[in-house]
Amino acid sequence: MHIVLSDVTKSYFIGKDRFDAVRNVSLEIDSREFISIVGHSGSGKTTLLSIIGGIARPTSGTVLYEGKDIYSLDKDRLSEYRCEKTGFIFQFASLLPNLTSEENVLLPVLFKTGNRAIAAAEKKAAELLHMAGVGDKLNAYPSQLSGGQQRRVAIARAFINDPEVVLADEPTGDLDEATEAEIMRFFKRMNEEAGTTFIMVTHNSGLARDTGRQLKMDNGSISVVQGI
Repeated sequence: MHIVLSDVTKSYFIGKDRFDAVRNVSLEIDSREFISIVGHSGSGKTTLLSIIGGIARPTSGTVLYEGKDIYSLDKDRLSEYRCEKTGFIFQFASLLPNLTSEENVLLPVLFKTGNRAIAAAEKKAAELLHMAGVGDKLNAYPSQLSGGQQRRVAIARAFINDPEVVLADEPTGDLDEATEAEIMRFFKRMNEEAGTTFIMVTHNSGLARDTGRQLKMDNGSISVVQGI
């Protein structure tokens, strides 16, 4: 088993009032799965991805990765998990404006191993940008890219450290249908050929139907989707 969530809850407090963004979620995710999670805004989807990715510590419950509770790790090892085991595609591209496309893609390598590995990773960065459809934008800055092109660079960045799990939060939300289909083919290729596990949040029920397993979040709780 790859990832196991057991009775996970994430609570926030406003004064004396408690709000459960994620409520008693238990979920098992096998290696090489491609899972989609649908649900309305505010249902807890992004919070759940952040918990799995080691970004948001749950209020209660456990998140096991290969049998180890990631939130029992010390700060450095949890950072290693985030950097080496997971790739995160955020709702917004979040590119650094003073870096080129290639440099933005290479950032996670710098966090992982420092400057000594950058040169060796440059070829891979170029290949990923090509696979994502922006191979001709290697030296372009974010201000020189369209919103869709920025999104493609952010997608390439998520794969630079060969993550075992990619957590994608509305990864095609600002793309047209043709580009969306192209990106999904890229994801499927990485899932099938590289064995990358995907957990994708989407509002698009058509995209969700095209994944291996479909889940739904509602008021912080999760369930299996039937006939979306």
